[in-house]
Amino acid sequence: MDKVRIGITIGDINGVGPEVIIKTLSNKKILDMCTPVVYGSSKVISYHKNIAKVDDFYSTSATNAEHLSKNKVNIVNCWDEVVNINLGEATEEGGKYAYISLDRAVRDLKEGWIDALVTAPINKKVMQQAGFPHPGHTEYLAEQFNSKDALMMMVSNEMKIALASTHVPVSRIGEHITKDNITRKLKLFNKTLRVDFGIDKPVIAVLGLNPHAGDGGVIGDEETEIIIPVLEDAKNNGVLLMGPLSADGFFGSGEYRKYDGIFAMYHDQGLIPFKALSFGQGVNFTAGLSAVRTSPDHGTAYEIAGKNMADPSSFRQAVYHAIDIARNRISHKEMRENRLKKQPKSSEKV
Repeated sequence: MDKVRIGITIGDINGVGPEVIIKTLSNKKILDMCTPVVYGSSKVISYHKNIAKVDDFYSTSATNAEHLSKNKVNIVNCWDEVVNINLGEATEEGGKYAYISLDRAVRDLKEGWIDALVTAPINKKVMQQAGFPHPGHTEYLAEQFNSKDALMMMVSNEMKIALASTHVPVSRIGEHITKDNITRKLKLFNKTLRVDFGIDKPVIAVLGLNPHAGDGGVIGDEETEIIIPVLEDAKNNGVLLMGPLSADGFFGSGEYRKYDGIFAMYHDQGLIPFKALSFGQGVNFTAGLSAVRTSPDHGTAYEIAGKNMADPSSFRQAVYHAIDIARNRISHKEMRENRLKKQPKSSEKV
């Protein structure tokens, strides 16, 4: 199998994104596994390379991703102008260039010049100031790839968590707790665990919305009226799952270790325990897209930008997962095509 071409957005140029990119790609093992393509600016990368103080970062400039060096880090220059870097500051200029990088990388992903995308951290507020019309990467990519059901997942060696609702105010979470939404996303989660992560028969834990999973209807009726009927239908369709489970006891007792996947009802219900248990090693994965996209589990970390203190572990894991998921999809597609070839035609006698 040819090396996977991994597109990497530069993220906010005032944050730690460029630093963790450089530290990750200075490891020769990465270059043996994939062909990295960084979307940004050679000048910006050089600036941050001086901060990161790495010796083994070998790069080459490119005008596009059509002709790549397989043994170096390819930097696709997305702008020509000189930019002002204000380390540790949230500026509209930082949002502007993060948006330019993301737009260019997504276009190449659509056109097949890269096989997967790893996005460095952005600041959502300055992105919107720069004209970015979405709450975050997940929603933007869902629109770009015409996906009705992009599913935000957090992945680590400890657990794989999917969310019924993502970047919405707490006051609006209830709008997403519907039979239709949970049914679709559970189905997608089950498929993702099988295809993208190679788990033949995944077992999924489903968390309740309310404290103590509603306590039989005493603390809210979403479990009895919405979640339990959905789970019963899913079980009848062959999905292996348990729930609804009380989130506090589930994580506090270590019960989460027994499941291949965990389905949480809202952002903080899933991400607080995930980051408490896996911070620095976790990866954000957008399931449900025709393309592969991962990102680290941290933000721009302005407070340490420019201090050579950023830990590249999560970004490195994001690259590894992008490689593995892209390969798993290729293998799954080949297996499916081979099965179809072996099936007898309708006119043949069997």
